[in-house]
Amino acid sequence: MSCCPPPCLPPSAAWRFRVRRWGSAVCMALALAGCNNSPHPGDAAAQNTLFSAFAERSPKYLDPTASYSNNETPYTYQVYEPLYGYHYLKRPYELIPRAAAAVVQPRYLDKNGHPLPQDAPGDAIAESVYDVPIRKGIRFAPHPAFATDAQGRYLYHRVTPEQLGDKRTPWDFEQRGTRELTAEDFVYALKRHATPRIKAPVFGVFSEYVVGLKEYGELIRAEDKKLRAGQDPSSLDNPFLDFRKYPLEGVQAVDRYTVRFRIKGKYPQWKYWLAMTFMAPVPWEADAFYAQPGMAARGLSLNVWPVGTGPYMMSVYEQDRRHVLVRNPHYRHDPYPCEGMPGDKEKGLLDDCGKPMPFIDKLVFTMEKENVPVKAKFRQGYYDVPEVERPEYGIEFALEMRDSPAVEEEYKAKGFQLPRNVDLTNWYVGFNWLDPVVGKGDTPERQVRNRKLRQALSIAIDWEEYARVFPRKGGETAMSPLPAGMYGSRHGTLAGVNPVTHQVVDGQVVRRSLDEARRLLAEAGYPNGRDASSGQPLVLHYDYQRVPTPELKSELDWMVKQFAKLGVQLEIRATDYNQFQDKVRKGVQQIFWWGWLADYPDSENFLFLLYGPNSKAKFDGENTANYVDPEYDKRYAQLRFMDDGPEKQKVIDEMSAILQQDAPWTFGFFPYTSGAYQSWVHNAKPSMMIRDQLRYFRVDPETRVARQREWNRPIWWPVALLALGGVWLVWRTRASVRERDRVTARGEVLKEA
Repeated sequence: MSCCPPPCLPPSAAWRFRVRRWGSAVCMALALAGCNNSPHPGDAAAQNTLFSAFAERSPKYLDPTASYSNNETPYTYQVYEPLYGYHYLKRPYELIPRAAAAVVQPRYLDKNGHPLPQDAPGDAIAESVYDVPIRKGIRFAPHPAFATDAQGRYLYHRVTPEQLGDKRTPWDFEQRGTRELTAEDFVYALKRHATPRIKAPVFGVFSEYVVGLKEYGELIRAEDKKLRAGQDPSSLDNPFLDFRKYPLEGVQAVDRYTVRFRIKGKYPQWKYWLAMTFMAPVPWEADAFYAQPGMAARGLSLNVWPVGTGPYMMSVYEQDRRHVLVRNPHYRHDPYPCEGMPGDKEKGLLDDCGKPMPFIDKLVFTMEKENVPVKAKFRQGYYDVPEVERPEYGIEFALEMRDSPAVEEEYKAKGFQLPRNVDLTNWYVGFNWLDPVVGKGDTPERQVRNRKLRQALSIAIDWEEYARVFPRKGGETAMSPLPAGMYGSRHGTLAGVNPVTHQVVDGQVVRRSLDEARRLLAEAGYPNGRDASSGQPLVLHYDYQRVPTPELKSELDWMVKQFAKLGVQLEIRATDYNQFQDKVRKGVQQIFWWGWLADYPDSENFLFLLYGPNSKAKFDGENTANYVDPEYDKRYAQLRFMDDGPEKQKVIDEMSAILQQDAPWTFGFFPYTSGAYQSWVHNAKPSMMIRDQLRYFRVDPETRVARQREWNRPIWWPVALLALGGVWLVWRTRASVRERDRVTARGEVLKEA
């Protein structure tokens, strides 16, 4: 019986077969020993590139009119350039010009259009006029929307779907062009907030202040309806809606380099909106280019391929996989700041004083489905910053150092930078005001019952415990929507204690007891968590904005237990963030987890989150709870006129008291902000207010390459052991073949005999 592997081979061939097989294995092992485990190709680490990650899904909106989510800011604030920005190093935050030539003070007019002094009372001011000068010489990043022929005609403004072919990116077009930024681009940008074609989350707010914008919205909706008459509602293609045809009173180009904003009454916060990408310039050419038939079906839109004047431009967009921003060749190179806060010089934050920015050529963002691989690759040196927009990684690494001396030694040896501060951010659990059980209620009796239910749940959800159980994500328990660090906040004082959820005992702030929560629950009609009229258990739904990965399950379980303290059942309805956003826009959530990163350093920016006309479901604003209270709205309307002072403080206190009693949120906590940066990343100063931080960062590729080599040295002994095993197997196979040949030969001799 033959022992050859099928198909049967002659002895000499079998020996050669096995030698080749094991020889190949040994060679492969030796070859792998020369490879590294870097997730980046080739010599990427040696290039002037910053590597970071993003979680779960690609950003949904990169159109500046629509973009309002935290995970979109690493892209939008690098591509677009608003009129104003914030000084990178100074605190409190100080406005600085970006695309503007200067930060201006408004002129005030009375109801007859006559000038008023700067100290005029707010109720006497009928209009505030901002004449903002634009820097000359700013140019848009190269894009086919600007490409023209020798006669100045646009090359790609009459493209058919057949001519588009398989083009999927702006870089697939042969020609690209640019042009200078003008005041008209800011006029066009503000007009776009009136369009019904895209989600414009701040249109409700802007229409309250910009002269004529509310009426302009009605006009645009009517014109859009005419343009789309007879069109298939499911069609992705829409005729170009050219806002240049329709003038708007509230924004005008005074001349080529001056844009004028006319604001109703006195609204001191308008200057902060000019520092956000909502007011970044939008060239009409880009709008017209992307409106052509076939573009949307090929993923060609401002949501994917933005067009701006900022330091970077999108060069690679691989959905849910990878995004790459590269240096805008037309960017003017702003100088790095030379002033900062005490201690900044000692930290090296002024070393690049006066040098032109940006410093980095390329920004690479790679999708990671979970937190664990992000941290692992950061520890290996393959990510320079774990996730640009997330402020909790520094806290996580600091806690790991505290829990393990070995980890502490490793992190210190690697030089991880983990700066920490408290910023203008909050996290909370909200109740949807439109929901019949936890919302406002449709009768006076029901309103009282629902309010007591919300109050009971607000007591039961123990945010102090959350901070102890989840120190990586916890923070200081909030008593109102206002974090410390801005005028009007009472956070951290006895005057700011929420009387519904807490009380002061012997000078200490303590959470009210579960017995008090159970009493409120019974008064709401749910004794022991059951409906008093039907006897059925009270089941509530918790909408969470991320997929329930193993690392998040413990948090969700904790939330279920908070409700279970009162006998209330909580069902988890977790989705990815994009699906969650859709649900919230429709107003069909019940209880939900949400957070807010301040747009600007003013109390109004947190209090507007509960302003009725800013309702998410009705007006697509940022009032995700869809909360409405006439007294609150009345005071909010007063607040917009007020400069910091005693009168403003009084109004803020009254608004906070209304919210504490109504409990549209359990106010949650104000988290710590702590970034994580490799030692070769320079000029990192964590802040949730400053979103264009990447133009300030500088990396040292040589150090990165050396550290990656040092931290990821190959382990040779398994390879050596495998090689020796392979040699032994080859030798043993050869010996077996020879022995078999000898036996076969003897058998042949005996047969002949």
